This record gives sequence, C-alpha cells and structure tokens, in this order.
Amino acid sequence: MNELSHFDEDGGSRMVDVGAKDITVRLARASGRVAMNPSTQLLIRDQKLAKGDVLEVARLAGIMAAKHTSDLIPLCHQLALDGVHVEFDFPDLQHIGIQATARASARTGVEMEALTAVLVAALTIYDMCKAVDRGMVIEQVQLEEKFGGESGYYKREQ
Repeated sequence: MNELSHFDEDGGSRMVDVGAKDITVRLARASGRVAMNPSTQLLIRDQKLAKGDVLEVARLAGIMAAKHTSDLIPLCHQLALDGVHVEFDFPDLQHIGIQATARASARTGVEMEALTAVLVAALTIYDMCKAVDRGMVIEQVQLEEKFGGESGYYKREQ
C-alpha cells in the first residue's frame, strides 16, 4: 500500500511538493446521487419549485465549487482547470444522478475537484428542495475514473 503523502516522516501535515512532476493532461470523473420522494423529483423535473430551475443552479454551484476546491480542502493544490462539466440524470423515480468531470493540464490530479463538484451540486439540490422534502439523502459519492500522471489510469469496477 502507498504511504500517505500528506504526512511527513514525523507525522506532521504537509502539502506535497509537485514541482518536479511533469505537466500532463489530468481528468477525473465522479458521481453521486440524491434520494428523494418521487413527488420532489417531479417538482424538479417540471421546474415547479419557487426557487427556480434546481438543476441549473446545482450545475453552476458544482462548477463554482470545483474552481474553489483548494479553498475548502486543506493541503489541496490550487489548479487552473481547463474544464468542469456537471450533468444530471433520473435513474428511477426516487433519485437524481450527478456526474462531474474535471480536466486540467497540471502536475497533480483533479479527483478532488470532480468529487467537490458532485457534493456541492447535491447539497444545492438539497438546499433548494428542503422545504418540500427534508428526508433527502446524498448517496454514493465516489470517484469513477481518472487518468493522467504517474499513478496512471483508474476506473471503478462495476
């Protein structure tokens, strides 16, 4: 197993020095979902909530969050992202699926940016819909795929 790179030999926290790494194209894709009452999903799909188009606001929140990941997560490198995409689907009557892809030409990966985009998009859905469904649950936030850099390619097995 790899050693934890964010700790020095004495157990102190450290930001990993990536200055000697090559700049390569990095991509990460993450997913998650929000479980809710079917009536809540219908309100979202039909854009019937007073706060507006829930999914477009959640998309914007996810993109903005990815751009600010290093402000939220200690020791995370600040990256100039080439692109962030957030998409939604309706796998059944009680869930909204969220997929986020982050891409950068950088010395370190963009996994945290993709995961942050998913989580903040999910939190935004919750915030905009909590008046009608406080029982919503954010579920299964996970890295699906990444490439670029020394650690190579990763894809979650189904």
